[in-house]
Amino acid sequence: QVQLVESGGGLVQPGGSLRLSCAASMSFFRLASMGWYRQAPGNQRDLVAGITGGGITNYADSVKGRFTISRDDANNMVFLQMNNLKVEDTAVYYCNTKRGILEFWGQGTQVTVSS
Repeated sequence: QVQLVESGGGLVQPGGSLRLSCAASMSFFRLASMGWYRQAPGNQRDLVAGITGGGITNYADSVKGRFTISRDDANNMVFLQMNNLKVEDTAVYYCNTKRGILEFWGQGTQVTVSS
């Protein structure tokens, strides 16, 4: 089975930084594509950044140049470094992976950007 646990959210001022972590309990982690999604109140859950097992990354246009996704295969971890945060980045951030037709989510971590 797959378990994902996010951490690292919090309250930060505009222009600040946060680093989110996702600890994955799963087999063959190094082969898995992982993603970070976010959902603000009243909005759908959208992809923020993704990383393949080979380390290829992709980003939503709104976060390009500010966010960086990375992974530590030795410790089954995925990270999202968020710099120059904006008020509109406020959301619950979720870690995600897929196994065939199954999709797995963490419980989410709240990121609030406010002065």
